[in-house]
Amino acid sequence: MAKALRFVVIGAGMSGILAAIKLKEQGQKDVTVYEKGATIGGTWRENRYPGLTCDVPAHCYTYSFAPHADWSAFYAPGPEIKNYFEKVIDDFGVRDLIQLEREVTECIWRDGRWHLRLADGSADAADIVIAASGVLHHINMPEIEGMADFQGALFHSARWDDSVALDGQRIGVIGNGSTGVQIVTALSTRAAKLVHFQRSPQWIMPVQQFPYSDEDRAAFRSDVAKIDAIRYGDDYWNGVRRFNKGLVDPDSEAMREIEELCRQNLENNVHDPVLREKLRPNYRAACKRLIYSWNYYEAAQRPAVEIETGKIDRITATGIRMANGTEHALDVIVMATGFRADRFIRPTVVLGEDGADLDELWRERPTAHYAVTLPGFPNFFMLNGPTGPVGNFSLIDIAERQWGYIAQLIAPIVEGEAKAVAPTREAHADYDRRRADAARNTIFGSGCTSWYLDKNGVPLTWPWSYDAFAEAMSAPKREEYSWA
Repeated sequence: MAKALRFVVIGAGMSGILAAIKLKEQGQKDVTVYEKGATIGGTWRENRYPGLTCDVPAHCYTYSFAPHADWSAFYAPGPEIKNYFEKVIDDFGVRDLIQLEREVTECIWRDGRWHLRLADGSADAADIVIAASGVLHHINMPEIEGMADFQGALFHSARWDDSVALDGQRIGVIGNGSTGVQIVTALSTRAAKLVHFQRSPQWIMPVQQFPYSDEDRAAFRSDVAKIDAIRYGDDYWNGVRRFNKGLVDPDSEAMREIEELCRQNLENNVHDPVLREKLRPNYRAACKRLIYSWNYYEAAQRPAVEIETGKIDRITATGIRMANGTEHALDVIVMATGFRADRFIRPTVVLGEDGADLDELWRERPTAHYAVTLPGFPNFFMLNGPTGPVGNFSLIDIAERQWGYIAQLIAPIVEGEAKAVAPTREAHADYDRRRADAARNTIFGSGCTSWYLDKNGVPLTWPWSYDAFAEAMSAPKREEYSWA
C-alpha cells in the first residue's frame, strides 16, 4: 500500500527543480525544496558576469519534458537560462514548493527519519532527502598577498559587483577557465586595458555561435520536432560520444581528433608567434576542462588585451606586481578562480546511521555510489553528486538519468515494502576502487592540475563511457543495496 512520505529537496537549481517536478508527477503531496539563495537557479543565479554563456547548445540544455523555443542563439547567454528555469517552475506548478533563503545546516538520521536544522533555527523532519545542492557554488577565492591593499574594485566572478564601471577602465582578470575566457572576450572591446592573468594556458575547442531569428523561433514553437532534431540529433550526440571516448581513452582516434582541432585552432587563428606560444598549453587537450569558444583568440589579439603568463607576486594598492618586477596598473580586479568543487552539500552537517559523519566518509575524497547514494546514509540521494560524469555535455541529461535511478530505489519505500535503503559498504568500496583505478587512466589524469582532481591527484569523475553511465542508471543492482 502506498505510504505518505515527507520529502525534502536541498537546493533549487537545475537538479532541485527536476526533483520537485518529478515528485509532483508521482503524486507526492508533502514536498519542500529548501533553497539558501534569494532566488532559484543555482549556478545561473550565482554567475551574472559579462559574457556568461552555457557551453552546451541551448536546445540540448533543457529538460527532456520542457523544450524551449525562444532561445536567442545556439549557445544561450546565462540570463536566458535563469529565465528558462523560472518559466519551468511556473509551467509545472512547483514554485509553491520552494522556500527561498532557507539554508539547511544539519541533516541527522535518527529514529528512521532525517532531522533537519535550518540557519534560521527552525527544524524539519523528512523520510527522504534529495541533496541537489550542486557543485559550483562555494567560491574559490585565492590567497594573494596584498588583496586588502587594493584601492580599486576587487571581487570574485560569482559575486559580480554591478555598481563597478567597466567601460574605459583598466581591468585585470585572474583565471582562465570558461569564466575567465568569457569575461575577457566580453570586455575586450570595452576596457581601456585588459590583462588576462593565466596560471597556465588553455586549449580552446573552436565552435560556431549564431543567433536564432524570429522566424527560427516561430518554427521551433510550431513544430517541436525541429527542436528535437537539435537536442537528439547526430551532430550533438556524435560530438558527445567522441568527446567521451577521448576522455576515457586518451590514446583513441577520438582524442587525437580533439587535440588536432584544438592545435589547428591555435595555429590558424593566433597570428603573432610570440602570443601564440604564450597561449600554447604544455599538457594534453581536455586534461583540464576543455574550453569551448568561438572568439577568445580574436579577443586575445585586440589592442587593449595583454596576456600575462608570469607568476603573480602580490596585489598592490594600484594593481598587480609580478614576480619578475613588472607592474600592471589596474582599476578593477576580477577573480575568475572558480569554485571549491569538492564541497557539494557541505558545510551542511550530515550524520547517518550510528552517527556516521559525511565529513569523515569524504576525508580522502568526496564519493558516492554511482554518484547518487552513500553507504550508512539511508534514504539520502544526490543529484550530480561526486564521481558523476563531467565534461562538455548537458548535466540536465545526467540529472534526469540519475532521477530515474533514484525513483526505482524509493519505489519500494513509497509502496510500503521497505522503510529505508542505502548501498552496502562492500558494494560501494568495490565501486570506488574500480572507479579510481579507471579514472587515473583518463585524460584528466594525464598530467595537469585541475578542479577535477582530489587531494591525491586522482580524478573525481566518472571514468567510463557515457553509454555505460546510461546503462548503470537504467536500473540499480539490488544486490548492492541494503533494505530495511
